[in-house]
Amino acid sequence: MAGSEDAAARVAAAVPRTVLCLIEELGAAGHAAYVVGGSLRDVLLGRPAKDWDLATDALPERILEVFAGSVYENAFGTVVVRRDGVPFEITTFRTDHDYADFRRPHRVTFGEDVVADLARRDFTVNAIAWGRAAGGQPVLVDPFHGIEDVEARILCAVGDPDARFREDALRMLRAVRLAAQLGLTVEAATLAAIRTNAGLVAHLSGERVGSELRRLLEARAPSVGLRLARETGLLAVIAPDLAAERGAAAHGIPGQDGWDHTLRTVDAVPADRPVVRLAALVHGIGAHRTAALLRRLRTPRAIADVVVELVPHHEFEVDPAITDAAVRRFIVRVGRDRVDDLFELRRADDIAGWPVADDAALATFRARIDAELAGGAALDLAALHIDGSDLIRELGATEGPALGRVLDDLLDRVIDEPALNERATLLRLAQGMLAAMDDEARA
Repeated sequence: MAGSEDAAARVAAAVPRTVLCLIEELGAAGHAAYVVGGSLRDVLLGRPAKDWDLATDALPERILEVFAGSVYENAFGTVVVRRDGVPFEITTFRTDHDYADFRRPHRVTFGEDVVADLARRDFTVNAIAWGRAAGGQPVLVDPFHGIEDVEARILCAVGDPDARFREDALRMLRAVRLAAQLGLTVEAATLAAIRTNAGLVAHLSGERVGSELRRLLEARAPSVGLRLARETGLLAVIAPDLAAERGAAAHGIPGQDGWDHTLRTVDAVPADRPVVRLAALVHGIGAHRTAALLRRLRTPRAIADVVVELVPHHEFEVDPAITDAAVRRFIVRVGRDRVDDLFELRRADDIAGWPVADDAALATFRARIDAELAGGAALDLAALHIDGSDLIRELGATEGPALGRVLDDLLDRVIDEPALNERATLLRLAQGMLAAMDDEARA
């Protein structure tokens, strides 16, 4: 990067036409408007920019007037404007905030100065703005030397790091996440402030912590941020079971540190498998503790259920002599929709240093599973060639627990012997089961 002029040119070339139009419309209405935040940082880092957020001296009510159909999103001065179906956030400059319990601000003061607005941001690389005052020419505003820090790949808090983290403790988790995602080194004073204030993350909601943790797991090498989280004391607050893995033997193997093994496992999972990466992070603490942790972090149910199922199954044994019926029961136990995730977790665990089965044995086992799935094996009640209504209509069965037991028993028989999944055969078997139940009831 050849200084601020080069940086300004790169930013100007990258800003989408739609965003330029928003700036122009605010300018025509007599207001300053600037692109702020992560999009500029990413452009300067040579990364794809995602969200193009804007800041302005226009008050929220004025933004609503300028952009018909816009929506006032929150109490912090953010208005959402849609263009071609894409939402853009435009926020009024802020100068002062009142924070409660080291979380989100509960009151903000609107201002008219972009520099004062940037002074309240978290890190210098995020405290850069590009745009113009009303009637002015486009300029790059960098009062805290964020461009220099981008060039040096340093993550540094704006102003006093203790103050920044005491305002919002989530910024500490964001620091370790950005270090991993962007390949940045956390500046010494900023890192020291994280260590000093790590305990404050206990004040954060599980939802905010969980969201930040999942974003960290999207990094190319999550271990960078996870290692920082443990070294600074953040991990001990948000996930003490994970922090306790340091010094414990992984899988009971002497000389293999549990935390190092976990980090290697997480990194070995492709970034496009976020659920498996989360399972890799918690695979060493057991299903019960995993379930409790995911509840605390308000993990979406669809994700938590999969992770909790993967953890106890990932240490499955591979027996070359396993029967076809046992293969089918394995699929039922794991869930057909989770087989891919389970094998991905197992592959990563083995790469990280748990050589329980060789690659050939795992490949053979997986091929047998795939063959059962491709062959249409009956693995759930929906695949049976009869259902409860058939038993009621044909055999005079009545609704209730007994009917459910019969269907479960039929599925169990079919898993062992797929040839039994034929309507007449199943009705005959069910008739015998119902008769046996009647005999037990009369005895």
